[in-house]
Amino acid sequence: MIMNIRPMELSDIPRKAEIHVFGWRSAYRGIVSDEHLFKNMLVSKDIERFSKDENLYVIKNSFVYDDGIIKAILTIGPCRDEDKPNSFELWGIYVDPFFQRQGVGSQMVEFCEKIAVERGFNEVCIWVLEKNTNARKFYEKLGYNPDGASKLIELLSVTEVRYIKQI
Repeated sequence: MIMNIRPMELSDIPRKAEIHVFGWRSAYRGIVSDEHLFKNMLVSKDIERFSKDENLYVIKNSFVYDDGIIKAILTIGPCRDEDKPNSFELWGIYVDPFFQRQGVGSQMVEFCEKIAVERGFNEVCIWVLEKNTNARKFYEKLGYNPDGASKLIELLSVTEVRYIKQI
């Protein structure tokens, strides 16, 4: 049951920034360099970045899990991969580390799939850091499987793998 998910509002940007930064630090520590996580990823920088007009498309395609406390953020839209023009994509999902393992993430993914179906898509793609075994297990539990595609994120020296699910 999807109950507490609503479109993101501009006033949610500070909380989005907190969840994004601490989500990265929690999920990617040991995968992405500490220098990037603790020097480059700052809540104040995120607030400034997401408040700029050219980034408002991210806000317009974002949703929050809000049951009185914003616990998670989700950004979705048509797949950005040239080989998947008819697919939907979960661009990013972050659950505040304090609220993980409570069903929030599963509800957010279910919401993404619901929106994809409403928009006429029958496949959802998700890019996951190859070494993020917790996220990979999470998506596999929800029926996603790697399709063999991967890409290197040079800035971070990490590889992402693509997961897909027919819906």
